Amino acid sequence: MSDTARGSAELRVISARRSLRVHVAEIWEYRELLDGLIRKELKVRYKNSVLGFLWSMVQPVFLLGVYALVFSILGAGFDNFPIWLLCGLIPWTLVSTTLATSATAVVVNQHLVSKVPFPRAVLPLATLGSAVVHFLLQMAAFGVVLLVVWQPVDWGYLWLLPLALVATALLLSGMALLLAVLNVYARDTQHLLELALVAMFWANPILYQYERAAEWFKNEGLPGWLPLLNPFTSIITTFQRAIYGTARAGDIQLLPEVSQWWYARNLGLVSLFGLGLLLLGLHIFDRAEGNFAEVL
Repeated sequence: MSDTARGSAELRVISARRSLRVHVAEIWEYRELLDGLIRKELKVRYKNSVLGFLWSMVQPVFLLGVYALVFSILGAGFDNFPIWLLCGLIPWTLVSTTLATSATAVVVNQHLVSKVPFPRAVLPLATLGSAVVHFLLQMAAFGVVLLVVWQPVDWGYLWLLPLALVATALLLSGMALLLAVLNVYARDTQHLLELALVAMFWANPILYQYERAAEWFKNEGLPGWLPLLNPFTSIITTFQRAIYGTARAGDIQLLPEVSQWWYARNLGLVSLFGLGLLLLGLHIFDRAEGNFAEVL
């Protein structure tokens, strides 16, 4: 065999239009590259920073102080309202960070896309991995805050949090792949996403309680479960129920007074939807990535 033939045999080209099974297998085969990209995302975020990853842990503590001061002045909210807010803001930060960074993941790495053969799907998936690391750091800092302020959690519901994280990861994986493809062909996507994230924030019961939204829909003659059509609502309400520790705050009804299985059922439905979205994202990404280098 000639040197040219041997070199051609050793060169692996990631071809387009593969089956989903092959596509997933290739991503798994390149898991070390995915791990390297996640590490790069983490290093770049806090490059030349003195505190480094500690900034992720400082953020929830800082927000808690700000909200405690603001709502003590306004006299709004209810008992331990800043804790309630952080139960929703921390998972929402995971969502918003992943979507914002994944949309530009392929575009900002066009030098790799045009020169190096590898499954491009690892680029948006790496942004999710990076955001999950920051989320875990923030949850660790939040846990310390809960101990300091002596906020009791509900241990009967706490086991739902890993399920909520899995559901979130499935949802965000599919959305990240779809946004990355869309932004390659339509660069306005990243700017429209900024507006969409503002609307999505208010569509989730973070600054208001779920029961208040359900009651509003009932008063309008609509089903009270309508807010659950937003898949992130089920995730956020699970965090609120488990960490805030109760469905009520004095006379204020925050969440439905139901068993853990109501939340588990909702998370199961969200996970199934997220899995379908992920398969759709992989399918569309697979069909599109063959033209990335030319479009970019």
